[in-house]
Amino acid sequence: QVRLVESGGGLVQPGGSLRLSCGASAGSGSIFSINAMGWYRQAPGKERELVATITSGGSTNYANSVKGRFTISRDNAKNTVYLQMNSLKPEGTAVYYCKVAVRPSYSANLYDYWGQGTQVTVSS
Repeated sequence: QVRLVESGGGLVQPGGSLRLSCGASAGSGSIFSINAMGWYRQAPGKERELVATITSGGSTNYANSVKGRFTISRDNAKNTVYLQMNSLKPEGTAVYYCKVAVRPSYSANLYDYWGQGTQVTVSS
């Protein structure tokens, strides 16, 4: 079982910045590799949507609404994915979730794991 722990959410004024982090860990003796990592968000009354993804090789993909303002990155040594959010807008208010595709050492399959979510509120 893989556990994801998110941090970095909070209240920020429009135009401000936040950096989200999501670290993956597993029980002792568990060996796994991480494939793609990503961030999603869900605003009140709306469906969860993709924000950004990054492959194990570092290729990135962004939602059009955040291109040029958000940057996704990863530290493979720490099994951690980051989301740097600049020039935040009120419509960016949502719960942000990380998602990680994991391959256990005993399987060729990929399994998706979700973080618990972190609230980002953009308001003056």
